[in-house]
Amino acid sequence: VGRAGAMAAAAMVAAGGGDFSDLREIKKQLLSVAERSRERGLQHSGKWAAELAFALEPLPLSELPPPPVLTEEDARDLDAYTLAKSYFDLKEYDRAAYFLQGCKSQKAYFLYMYSRYLSGEKKKDDETVDSLGPLEKGQVKNEALRELRVELSKKHKAQELDGFGLYLYGVVLRKLDLVKEAIDVFVEAAHALPLHWGAWLELCNLITDKEMLKFLSLPDTWMKEFFLAHIYTELQLIEEALQKYQSLIDAGFSKSTYIISQIAVAYHNIRDIDKALSIFNELRKQDPYRIENMDTFSNLLYVRGMKPELSYLAHNLCEIDKYRVETCCVIGNYYSLRSQHEKAALYFQRALKLNPRYLGAWTLMGHEYMEMKNTSAAIQAYRHAIEVNKRDYRAWYGLGQTYEILKMPFYCLYYYRRAHQLRPNDSRMLVALGECYEKLNQFVEAKKCYWRAYAVGDVEKMALVKLSKLHEQLNESEQAAQCYIKYIQDIYSCGEVVEHLEVSTAFRYLAHYYFKCKLWDEASECAQKCCAFNDTREEGKALLRQILQLRNQEETSTDVAAPFFLPASLSASNTPTRRVSPLNLSSVTP
Repeated sequence: VGRAGAMAAAAMVAAGGGDFSDLREIKKQLLSVAERSRERGLQHSGKWAAELAFALEPLPLSELPPPPVLTEEDARDLDAYTLAKSYFDLKEYDRAAYFLQGCKSQKAYFLYMYSRYLSGEKKKDDETVDSLGPLEKGQVKNEALRELRVELSKKHKAQELDGFGLYLYGVVLRKLDLVKEAIDVFVEAAHALPLHWGAWLELCNLITDKEMLKFLSLPDTWMKEFFLAHIYTELQLIEEALQKYQSLIDAGFSKSTYIISQIAVAYHNIRDIDKALSIFNELRKQDPYRIENMDTFSNLLYVRGMKPELSYLAHNLCEIDKYRVETCCVIGNYYSLRSQHEKAALYFQRALKLNPRYLGAWTLMGHEYMEMKNTSAAIQAYRHAIEVNKRDYRAWYGLGQTYEILKMPFYCLYYYRRAHQLRPNDSRMLVALGECYEKLNQFVEAKKCYWRAYAVGDVEKMALVKLSKLHEQLNESEQAAQCYIKYIQDIYSCGEVVEHLEVSTAFRYLAHYYFKCKLWDEASECAQKCCAFNDTREEGKALLRQILQLRNQEETSTDVAAPFFLPASLSASNTPTRRVSPLNLSSVTP
């Protein structure tokens, strides 16, 4: 008990507070933990620490970290450990575990338990791939988990687990869906060994919102800054995440490819596509053989419709390693952009055979099945994505879309709401919610959603049109006209008139509205605008003829109050128009 406690205390001191003043000390800690992680077969944690250490200045020989001190137990288990580690590296997990039975040292005991865990995982994955397509429900379980939990919990009660042992215990609990217990154990692991990135990363996957984060008592160490930046990105708190990453760059990690890639992912999450693309291009120059995050890069190229760049990326990754999950996703995106949806789905399935818990592939496969009109397969794929990560707003949104196709608005509403909770300022979720409420005749709610979508910055410039049409449907002509005017101002203020069918709809409605109000100047101006669009040209001409006839018949009445005006920039001839304060929209503002 005393030894485990002393090790925890030493680890705490070693990690220091959240202070980056001594980068040499941090580099020593990173090199040391990278080596310790590799000794235990924790390749990803080792790689993370090594990449971060590489971003810092090299240490002189005199300052390199000393090799770890061996205990009596380590010496006794050395032969068995060396043999077992060689089997472990060749993925012969059962064989490694067999030779480690009875080992007492912390390192050998961890490798023994970890070999048994990975053996169970490998058998589970092999069985999943053999017996079920990746779209079947994963009923296959890792048989070793229950035994591991019993043995590790005994050690845990006796306080005989070090930071690595606690991490493995947490993983076993998470796999058994004991989330609350797993969180507690991962927090304990972070306290016992703050430098082990694996424990922090597992915590990231279990924390679902900012409230949950507040109640965690985390160690005060510089590693916590990396953890917070990562969790903020995951929770879509992008501004906070970018601030954290910027402060880490300022602290001395400006060369870290990990931080650069995380910043690119953060910009991808807030759909700042140009910024994200330029950072990814920079990252590719620094680390040309990197495969991690390249699927995110391919999503950006896909959204931009950049076929040559996506084709080059797919060929390039294929040359590096064609059997990596990310490579399969990039190739899938390439075929999807070429509208070869069956081929795309095939590559996403291949990705899932390589790693059934790979979130991006489930969501992308759902999108492909949607394109192929296979709604039941799409629903299954999206549900798998949510099982892997409940924070994936794209999967919730995708489920909403599939149920919309199936004309099941109540289901739709539930899924769009979940997507909206995860992305409260994403106008696409709000517009989808508004459409749902409209179908359910909940018009007040629909108005609130459309107005909010406009207020948060409507990406697709459709919220105001939908709001206008809803007012039109409810015979609220003044509000409809007000919204159409806002919409036209919005479109023209972009500097370019996007190919928007709805611009003609807006001018047509306003022409008729002003015509009813007997505001001939404004009506004729809008009717002239209608003549510029194919679908409203004839109607515009007919209205202009009517206005001319009526003008000849009577003098324009000057006492009609008009609450609307067109922006001066839109007036072909600068006709004086009545300017009155815009209509009060508080009735539809949430």
